[in-house]
Amino acid sequence: MSGSPYPERVNLDSAQAHLEWAWFCLRSQQKHEQIAANCLRQMEGVEVFNPCLRFIQPRRGKKVWITEPLFPGYLFARFNWHDSLYRVHYAPGVQSIVHFGNGWPTLPEHVIAEIRAAIGPAEMRVIPDELTPGDEVELLGEIFQGLRAIVTQVMPGRQRVAVLLDFLGRQTTMELSAHSIIKPGLRR
Repeated sequence: MSGSPYPERVNLDSAQAHLEWAWFCLRSQQKHEQIAANCLRQMEGVEVFNPCLRFIQPRRGKKVWITEPLFPGYLFARFNWHDSLYRVHYAPGVQSIVHFGNGWPTLPEHVIAEIRAAIGPAEMRVIPDELTPGDEVELLGEIFQGLRAIVTQVMPGRQRVAVLLDFLGRQTTMELSAHSIIKPGLRR
């Protein structure tokens, strides 16, 4: 075997037969998970799974929907190891196929199925921005930026909420736009 980290193209023996069609973990180039996934999806004989999360995050005092990979820097691909290893490795956005020396670990089909079941068929899990009475929220905007309050009432038809706010040493109830508050756990 040469000094290359890739195995030579040989007929697989019975110990390696499970690698012919299997799920592999791929390392993407930095922030290129979606580019790698899109390029790999165009290849014949390659199945791709790139689970993502979608959530609201405050940016410049406003709520913005953000989409991020569930496993930053990684995605999964199912392919015939013998026929497609080099094609997959050199796909745009792919840095490498995860391997340890000459070992090429695979993921069992049931692991991918469990992640798919949790994420959903569109490879996207949306974390809702729904508010309920009792939720702790953080106010956005210039005047009350960063103050925390407790939701006391949700008025969905008007897209408004009533919050209980500790302000100037006393508790005050205020009615605010639902777009001007965010759950603190979603702030990065």
